[in-house]
Amino acid sequence: MTENLAKKNTRLVQILVLVAIAMFGFGYALVPLYNWVCVDLLGLKDRADIQQSIADKRALAKETVYTVDKSRQVVVEFATVLNGNIPMIFSAQTQQMKVHPGEYYTVNFIAQNTSDRAIVAQAKPSLSPGAVTDFFEKTQCFCFVEQTFKPKETKIMPIRFVVKPDLAADYKTITLLYTFFDITDKK
Repeated sequence: MTENLAKKNTRLVQILVLVAIAMFGFGYALVPLYNWVCVDLLGLKDRADIQQSIADKRALAKETVYTVDKSRQVVVEFATVLNGNIPMIFSAQTQQMKVHPGEYYTVNFIAQNTSDRAIVAQAKPSLSPGAVTDFFEKTQCFCFVEQTFKPKETKIMPIRFVVKPDLAADYKTITLLYTFFDITDKK
């Protein structure tokens, strides 16, 4: 009986060693596998390319068709803030606009890196009043991905949005605030 148990234990150890070797081999092969799939097959060069590809696909996503409510207008205000001492200039090209609920609009924001070093930044949006969050839809936004700015680089970054027509008529003004965070050191 002990001889049979010894054979089983030997077999178990052999299987476990093979599993460990296979796991090590798989980990070792991940980088070449990534390069083959992402770079060679998909043509993506780095993480920024992958994020931009995701953003492009989101932008190409079909926009929901709403019935445009021409009988009323909502004022959408655009505000920007830089978090901390991020060396940038950041503003909306349009400070406010009147929109018809159900109609899509595009607004550009401008950001400039004023430093002599590259900066990776991420914009976080917030809406006021908070109750309108479910009625404000962005189909394209620079906030979907991290933005990499070369030294002194300026970018024009669009957002495409719609105020859904089922927004209560009580809401006459919506403020969209973007805060830019420097995430360079977190990379």
